[in-house]
Amino acid sequence: MIQVAHIVKSYESTKALQDISFDVVQGQLFGLIGPDGAGKTTLFRILTTLLLPDEGQARVGEWDIRKDYKKIRKQVGYMPGRFSLYQDLTVEENLSFFATIFGTTIRESYHLIKDIYVQIEPFKDRRAGALSGGMKQKLALCCALVHSPQVLFLDEPTTGVDPVSRKEFWDMLKNLKRAGITILVSTPFMDEASRCEQIALLQKGKVLAIDTPKGIRKSFSKPLWSVNSNTDMYQLLQDLNRYDRTASAFTFGESVHYTDRQEEGISEALRQYLAQQGHREVRIQPLEASIEDRFMELMSREDEP
Repeated sequence: MIQVAHIVKSYESTKALQDISFDVVQGQLFGLIGPDGAGKTTLFRILTTLLLPDEGQARVGEWDIRKDYKKIRKQVGYMPGRFSLYQDLTVEENLSFFATIFGTTIRESYHLIKDIYVQIEPFKDRRAGALSGGMKQKLALCCALVHSPQVLFLDEPTTGVDPVSRKEFWDMLKNLKRAGITILVSTPFMDEASRCEQIALLQKGKVLAIDTPKGIRKSFSKPLWSVNSNTDMYQLLQDLNRYDRTASAFTFGESVHYTDRQEEGISEALRQYLAQQGHREVRIQPLEASIEDRFMELMSREDEP
């Protein structure tokens, strides 16, 4: 449904996208995962025909982004990261406006937006600018779906909303996928990556890896350990980074995720070293790698000279 081949895009001296390639099959929920500045929004704008790439090709459905931009715009729904609806119009007026643009009505697409719209219908006469973050999110999704698109592009749709609204939103995406819509979603949140069927990890305009969430986690290259002590986190991290056996050490919540340059005697040797540095109540436990662990590992390789 989406084919991206060797896409390159630069803004003056800044390389926003560097040789990006991936495929999204029909009906798939595909995630672009990466921090701000990774190139996610630039790629979305190219695929929705708002920008032209400097190099490379891409197709959405059977249409080429350069030659068939008018057809693509009729067949895709796009929800940008920033709320971009008309804030002075009411909920119902915004929906009616976007339906009219696409030559349809709310009634014709109601089967697709019903489960979402019923949550905002009590506020249908409220101006969009006066809605909460979660309600704005639902309204924007309804407007992106009102013309029954084949492909849905969602650029960081849960940024700035509460955890409950984030969960509700991803539940809504599952229902849309069951309706046969192909969904490409970007997010900086690693916990949301596991909700996708396939993900691409992006950093500084490059694809670091493409796989299923399970495949990404399994590709972590070394045994991983969770390390805690009675000392503050900063001191623990500093001491681990000075340890000559340390391959990597990153803070994750209330512990440090650690990998060792050697394969044997990791726990006891590390415990002795930390004790020499004045750490007490040292806790070292084996750990299954997360998507974020793998992302950090790949990022560190990119930063190596």
